[in-house]
Amino acid sequence: MEQLNRSNLTRYAWLSIAVAILTIGLKTAAYFITNSVGLLSDALESIVNLVGALMALGMLTIAARPADENHTYGHSKAEYFSSGVEGTLILVAAISIAYAAIQRLITPKPLEQVGIGLIVSVIASLANLGVALILKRAGKQYNSISLTSNSHHLMTDVWTSGGVLVGIGAVVITDWQVLDPIIAILVALNIVWTGVGIIRQSVSGLMDSALPKENREAIQKILDNQKEKDVKFHALRTRQSGSLKIISMHVLVPGKWTVDQGHKFVTQVENEISKTIENSVIFTHLESLTDPASFDEDAFGSTGNNTAILK
Repeated sequence: MEQLNRSNLTRYAWLSIAVAILTIGLKTAAYFITNSVGLLSDALESIVNLVGALMALGMLTIAARPADENHTYGHSKAEYFSSGVEGTLILVAAISIAYAAIQRLITPKPLEQVGIGLIVSVIASLANLGVALILKRAGKQYNSISLTSNSHHLMTDVWTSGGVLVGIGAVVITDWQVLDPIIAILVALNIVWTGVGIIRQSVSGLMDSALPKENREAIQKILDNQKEKDVKFHALRTRQSGSLKIISMHVLVPGKWTVDQGHKFVTQVENEISKTIENSVIFTHLESLTDPASFDEDAFGSTGNNTAILK
């Protein structure tokens, strides 16, 4: 069922592509109508939105592929490449916007037909807002960094458009033409902040960062609440691999327990964790409390004879 759900995520990428094409057309038209460099910066960012959405489509398609002999954990990490590329494209867009704004700052030009241009821009912004909220919800539901990054990017576009509209309004009220490029430069700085944040998130995922603190605390609570008081846990390790949450630990049980007893106990623990942490893969290493070597946490994962129970 999970695989089916993830294969359907590409429909959100197609939605993002459609709205990017729409907003590029609308914002470009608004720029030609008003001659506002602020609206030009908006149109340039929409082009980045389109490229990012196309990249997300490709990576979501790869991420939905089932595990195979060479990728036994599946392909979900492909989404991090989409996120990283989109973050980089955002930075490129910011540089382009700043360059155009500085040129306009040096050589100011009056704005034209502001009313019509603003109406067109508002329509484009509302389209972006609607899709951003849809992608945000889907990204959270399916734990998709591609959709989440795309959502953040579109929301940045919405805030950017808001800033541009405020800037153009200020120009109309004050007749200070310099406000238009200044607002565009501020927009570029805001986009840089978002781009850097997305890239950092992507790099963190590729580096196999631990699960969020709330997930780790939930796991620890389950272990602390086990009724078997003569059982110990240690070497608890977690990492995020795309949408997959990987959890491993040592389970130390009394030496007198049978293999059957130990297996039933770790299966119970794994089931409790699986119910709490969705889309998780759990490895347990069953050891004896009477063996001093069992308390060597560094040995876990370094030896070739670990007994792993996969759920």
